[in-house]
Amino acid sequence: MVLFNGNFGQHMAIMAGFELCRGERVVTLDADLQNPPEEIGKLLAKMDEGHDYVGSIRLKRRDAAWRRWASRAMNGLRERLTRIRMTDQGCMMRAYDRNIVDAIRSSREVSTYIPALGYSFAQNPTEVEVAHEERAAGESKYSLYKLIRLNFDLVTGFSVVPLQLFSLFGIAVSIVSLVSYFVVIAKRILAGDGDGLWVIWDRDILAFFLVGVVLFGLGLVGEYVGRIYQQVRERPRYLIQAILEKRDA
Repeated sequence: MVLFNGNFGQHMAIMAGFELCRGERVVTLDADLQNPPEEIGKLLAKMDEGHDYVGSIRLKRRDAAWRRWASRAMNGLRERLTRIRMTDQGCMMRAYDRNIVDAIRSSREVSTYIPALGYSFAQNPTEVEVAHEERAAGESKYSLYKLIRLNFDLVTGFSVVPLQLFSLFGIAVSIVSLVSYFVVIAKRILAGDGDGLWVIWDRDILAFFLVGVVLFGLGLVGEYVGRIYQQVRERPRYLIQAILEKRDA
């Protein structure tokens, strides 16, 4: 068991555990015990069938309705962009084979989502339904903003599709802008100088649209640049407070 400074985040706590665990199979779960530890047997039984990675799906989730809807929407978006198939990405009760744990440990990423990283290394992944209890105390640390940020990390960390889509969109916008330019010129010639105000108004709408596209693109590229910046700093990924382990005398 590893006691961890929670200020560094849940996933860094799991990474710290991966660095120190020695078993051939490793099971992770949330500390709030909304997924009962008694469900671990289901995951291990699936591994006995030959699966090297076993995800979990919360059966009859006890979270608020908006959290369930937001999770479904984010799951669908992430699956389309990254091809990482996790029915319930918010459930941390998962089982990993030793080979996958070692592969995750060898990935020196500063910012990563461990379940998705494990899925990308797995040869025979699967999922199993597990019970989900109401939170006994405290509140969830995952706000809507954090759910959106998590999916930003997933998309920028496991896919270049957004950059490709943005490039294609930029080409399409350029073609439409060029066509619009010739249409405006043609209308101006046909309408004469008296229609100049309409021309200015149409041009301003087009300019605002293009500025919005540029700003969106800069924000998307900024996500990738930010990840590069985090990587090159190479700050410690976690700090261990204490290791509780019984040693033979």
